[in-house]
Amino acid sequence: MAIIKYPFWLLYRVWFYILVAIPIIVLFPLLIISILREQWYPYFFRLARIWSKFILIGMGFGYSIKKAEVPDRNKSYMFVANHTSMADIMMMFVAVKNPFVFVGKQELSKIPLFGFFYKRTCILVDRGSAKSRQAVFLRAQRRLKQGLSICIFPEGGVPEEDILLDEFKDGAFRLAINHQIPIVPITFYDNKKRFSYTFFSGSPGRMRAKIHKFIPTDGLTIAETKPLNKKARTLILDELNTNLIKKPN
Repeated sequence: MAIIKYPFWLLYRVWFYILVAIPIIVLFPLLIISILREQWYPYFFRLARIWSKFILIGMGFGYSIKKAEVPDRNKSYMFVANHTSMADIMMMFVAVKNPFVFVGKQELSKIPLFGFFYKRTCILVDRGSAKSRQAVFLRAQRRLKQGLSICIFPEGGVPEEDILLDEFKDGAFRLAINHQIPIVPITFYDNKKRFSYTFFSGSPGRMRAKIHKFIPTDGLTIAETKPLNKKARTLILDELNTNLIKKPN
């Protein structure tokens, strides 16, 4: 039975990359203008949300976002979520209306077309370089002063298929404490099932996300990074266990 699905999965992957490219090509002049100055990033963010919705709808993903608390458009936040799918970036853009900047892996800047804008709009990090990690804090500080928020997938990468939620790195939580901005945990329930990094997998269907109640950092010190990390991870892990483990695929 699986053999019959292989041609579908292959075409489905190719279709995804076509959908990624089409809006970039169509909106290219506007995208170029929006990245000429850092102050114009909110305009790029709006275009990125259009790009994301186009891809999700084109892939047959009906998405729904639940919000236990709604971010204030005039405040900055640290958004953190579980990372399992190539569609996580799109879902994040759709779920959050506050302009935010991704902190992401430097390797993604090598992807044709997508990488051109990725390296000019995101805060890139080489996780093997202490100097690069330090630069992240400085660039994030500048972006926060511009009124933007930051988004990090704190697992530091995509975990193996059998791992529901990997351990979180401390970077996002140190940044949030340093700048005294709330942590906003977000759970993606279905992204792995719909479109994971496993090549021969995926299908159209529902994609759900939940924005949890914010975790304040007011008055916290760097010494409390680990407990803050654990609190955010436990919240997302409990949500995944409650909504996925006991339910059939």
